[in-house]
Amino acid sequence: MERAVTLYGDLEALTDLDVHLSFAELGHEVDRVARALIATGVEPGEVVAIWAPNIWEWAVTALAVHTAGATLLPINTRWKGTEAAYVLNKTKARLLFTVTDFLDTDYTALLAGRPDLDALEEQIILRGTVPAGTTGFDAFVARAGSADAEAARKRAAEIGPSEIANVLFTSGTTGTPKGAMLRHGATVRAYDTWASVVGLEEGDRYLIINPFFHSFGLNAGIIASLVKGATMVPQAIFDVPMAMRRVAEERITMFPGAPAIFQTILNHPEREQHDLSTLRLSVTGAAPISTEMILRMYDELGFETIVTGYGLTEATGIVTMCRHDDPPERIANTSGRAIPDVEVKLVDPASGEEVPPGTEGEILVRGYNVMPGYLDDAEQTAEAIDGDGWLHTGDIGVMDEDGYVDITDRVKDMFIMGGFNVYPAEIERLLASNPTVANAAVIGVPDDRMGEVGKALVVPRTDAAVEPEALIAWCRENMANYKVPRYVEVVSELPLNATGKVDKVLLRGEQRIS
Repeated sequence: MERAVTLYGDLEALTDLDVHLSFAELGHEVDRVARALIATGVEPGEVVAIWAPNIWEWAVTALAVHTAGATLLPINTRWKGTEAAYVLNKTKARLLFTVTDFLDTDYTALLAGRPDLDALEEQIILRGTVPAGTTGFDAFVARAGSADAEAARKRAAEIGPSEIANVLFTSGTTGTPKGAMLRHGATVRAYDTWASVVGLEEGDRYLIINPFFHSFGLNAGIIASLVKGATMVPQAIFDVPMAMRRVAEERITMFPGAPAIFQTILNHPEREQHDLSTLRLSVTGAAPISTEMILRMYDELGFETIVTGYGLTEATGIVTMCRHDDPPERIANTSGRAIPDVEVKLVDPASGEEVPPGTEGEILVRGYNVMPGYLDDAEQTAEAIDGDGWLHTGDIGVMDEDGYVDITDRVKDMFIMGGFNVYPAEIERLLASNPTVANAAVIGVPDDRMGEVGKALVVPRTDAAVEPEALIAWCRENMANYKVPRYVEVVSELPLNATGKVDKVLLRGEQRIS
């Protein structure tokens, strides 16, 4: 933050509706919130959570949490109260910054009356009405006056590259989310590299539609913009007409996102009504992409540089990237090669032996970007990172002679819906709590727009009947919307393999949609 203020000063750092902050002004706001955190008693290493959409207050608060030496816990805005309470308790977060009016959702209400939030001491409302027992953002920031400015500078100076900046929770195949601890130094280094490969430059105007709670929005958005001097233009919701309007109004040059975003823009009937001629840079991936779509992004949307990549939370969100001069076919059909100073190899999942080019294997990663571990979970950490420092991703791919990786499958059952990782075990665990469900298996099935969507095969309890539409409605009430199965099929039994587990391979092979 200090470097950005020194280098970029009066250049616009962030614009959100009627708020326009230069890098110097952004630094001032971050300092005020950091001093307010210190005045509130936040100590180095303690966890502070944010549960809010992409708004300027999110970016300021996140940077202030880092400046104060605390650890940031971003919470998915699609989560429900049960999911948020789990990670708040797991991290012992004392403070939660949130909103009360996002998409008709009051996040404080989702947590109201929960007996399992012992550590949470205060909720600060970034936007919206301020319920009794919570604190408005302006009132919170006013506490900065009682904190010594020198104390805040001292806190920031004491932060080292190995300190934990963020805990990002990734849903696990066991059904319990795991908190990946990510370091300051690795984050800045990785996204300086990321931004350099993409070609992000001082003065670029960056539409950040990827959510701040995700590594793509937080690190590839906020951190990359600070490093390179780009203007952050956050967008709170996934709305394609709004995005096209903002590209025209804000003269956007940098616009990353999942393939579904660009597929929707390319096919949108109102596209020609918007001036998209300023677009220059894009990063896409996390779902299958066609060469035709890449070519249309060049030809019809005017992008000069399009890069695809692959990453996972446990590797600070980035592992491989294509390069700007790669041909469209390579950009569409691979996820690139390892970023500098990071090793990638493919091994046989059974033997652990490295496989030759052109052969499928599990993707292993080693380097500075690999997390030190999962929060308070040595057993899961040991399963993920072996004794030689290799992170076992659980993803299957093929590497060519040049080191470019094509992701072909997953060791686990995860599927990707519109850029979101969806873990069936977590959905199945929630489905099992429904009083009509005896057993359930969730698989990903193809979808033209989202890449994959969920389908649940459900065995009813003997004394109950499962109504698919009613069960889907119940899911919407109890889990984030990207986890909600698009289809529910009632079955009398689920196929089992030799070990007595549900045979997901057979289910996925059938690709049943009914």
